[in-house]
Amino acid sequence: GAIARVERPTDQDRHRALHGLSRTLLFNMVTGVSTGYQKILNMTGVGYRAQLNGKNLQLNVGLSHPVHIEPKEGIAFTVVQDPGTRMPIVTVAGIDKEVVGQQSAEIRKVRPPEPYKGKGIRYSNE
Repeated sequence: GAIARVERPTDQDRHRALHGLSRTLLFNMVTGVSTGYQKILNMTGVGYRAQLNGKNLQLNVGLSHPVHIEPKEGIAFTVVQDPGTRMPIVTVAGIDKEVVGQQSAEIRKVRPPEPYKGKGIRYSNE
């Protein structure tokens, strides 16, 4: 396949740092286009529901009103039911690693997990 080389002009600290940064950014772009990125969010709470409304995500998480989230450019949501807990699992997918992260953080912020009963929206690896 094609090879992209990232080289630096000198071994100065600043050049070394930018070299690593550039390599990582490039690597993330290539990975995004080939594999894509996704974050998985688990919802825990009595009566918590999530559903797709067209492309938009609708969350019912014990607030007085449903929360509607519109996907950012290049982001797609999916919602499935956890077969064990019967709770919704939301997937945020896209090719830009940073945007996937921002969108996921926005969803989690609607109802961050609380430390006692663990109710709320958490990342699958959290």
